[in-house]
Amino acid sequence: MSPPQILWVDDEIDLLRSHVLFLEDKDYDVKTVANGADAVDLVQQRPFDVVLLDEQMPGMEGLETLDHIKRERPEVPVVLVTKSEEEDLMEAALGNQISDYLTKPVNPSQILLTCKRLLEQSQIRQETLSQQYLQSFTQISQDLRRGLSLEEWEELYQKLVRYDLELTDDENARQIFQDQFEEANRAFGTFVEEHYPDWIARVDEPPGNDRPVLSHEVVPEFVLPETGDAPVVFFVVDCLRYDQWLTLAELLRPHYHVDTDFYMSILPTATPYSRNAIFSGLLPVDLVDRFPKAWETSEESEHSRNQYEEALLHHQLDQHHRGDLRVRYDKLITGEDGQQLARDAANLTQHDLSAVVVNFIDILAHSRSESDVLQELAPDEEAYRALTRTWFEHSWLYDMLRALANTNATVVLTTDHGAIRSLQSTRVIGDRETSTALRYKYGDNLKCDADDAIFVREPERFGLPSYGLNTTYLLAKEDYYFVYPTDFHHYEKLYRDTLQHGGASMEEMILPVATLRPKG
Repeated sequence: MSPPQILWVDDEIDLLRSHVLFLEDKDYDVKTVANGADAVDLVQQRPFDVVLLDEQMPGMEGLETLDHIKRERPEVPVVLVTKSEEEDLMEAALGNQISDYLTKPVNPSQILLTCKRLLEQSQIRQETLSQQYLQSFTQISQDLRRGLSLEEWEELYQKLVRYDLELTDDENARQIFQDQFEEANRAFGTFVEEHYPDWIARVDEPPGNDRPVLSHEVVPEFVLPETGDAPVVFFVVDCLRYDQWLTLAELLRPHYHVDTDFYMSILPTATPYSRNAIFSGLLPVDLVDRFPKAWETSEESEHSRNQYEEALLHHQLDQHHRGDLRVRYDKLITGEDGQQLARDAANLTQHDLSAVVVNFIDILAHSRSESDVLQELAPDEEAYRALTRTWFEHSWLYDMLRALANTNATVVLTTDHGAIRSLQSTRVIGDRETSTALRYKYGDNLKCDADDAIFVREPERFGLPSYGLNTTYLLAKEDYYFVYPTDFHHYEKLYRDTLQHGGASMEEMILPVATLRPKG
């Protein structure tokens, strides 16, 4: 086990060298800096278990440094070390979420005892969390066996994601959790297979407890109600999962009041289907009928079937009698695109509704599949979340959102689908005209193991277009990916543990819609 990581921030740190050596003799790894700015830089670069923070420093003072540290790492315990015992200072410090404070002069034993208490507190919290999960394990298993309602599925997914984020140090509990998460995804695939046709059959009814908001209803349900007195900026971040959103939301809470709702992606959970549905307000079967040009080109290209989003959005607004809105649309694919827009973020507020499509996380997911370096950097879910957060912390998108927090704009941020690590292969048989995606297929008379996929033999019941009398869709369940029998083992190995979308899993379908209202 690696030694605890301590960051000590004091403008007279050289005078505390004996204290530092004492902690190092007790097997602590102590990093020292002499000012707040350097401390914030270090906290951005690496995690610490405890921060010791001097209250009075030239330049960035202790409480200001504390505020910046908590923005970057809200979970890290901070001990304020101060010469003052004034009550209002202590109240201000406690209000900024310090874990403890010490009054100067301090001796090494005081520092050691404080660090041990905070570190053991963290360990106790992990043990308590593990016990809570193990106690809830049986109830979750029983709930899965009896069957869950739509609302219960959303609640269970949120609970499982929270455990996924917090169960980090107990390997035994984590293995049990991962097995149960897989069990839940199996049951979720069956739930979707049974209920999805009914959801599509009832799209003329308002969403409710037994029918979710679907992709094509995101704009009328979450965006249009916000338009009116203040500008609305609508971000669609391609391929953002709920667990990733939670890590980003931590960084945004100092700037915004954050309310998170959920909707269900349509099937297949792939950009040509789900994002076109968001912007058009139409299911794929209706989109093909009304806008055939949007469906004539190959679905494999980002710049083909999704090139009409701006026109589709205007059409949807007209359908809801909101064609009077002043609308702006931007699709940001490269970092340069984003940086250019971020420099002019205030211009977004000159429109009633600005829609911004952000492609980077989808690019990151596909790049991980193709890059040995990225697979090394993000070998599992926890690391993939951390990589996403690291990008966001230093991104033009974070800069833009902070700039918008200083305006009167309301931000609605969502995604078109999630992604899942594809760890199980299943053989699929189809002809040369079969589509090439790994988590969904369509073509004539497709075949695969019936337990591994949802078979859609009547596409219209799933709101999908047909291309002939025998058009069949296959939608992968759990974490399966499709591989043809020809050279099976080569492609099975090639695509194993890649991030894919298109199928029916909680990660791909249960999606966050966040409404952000500036605190200023």
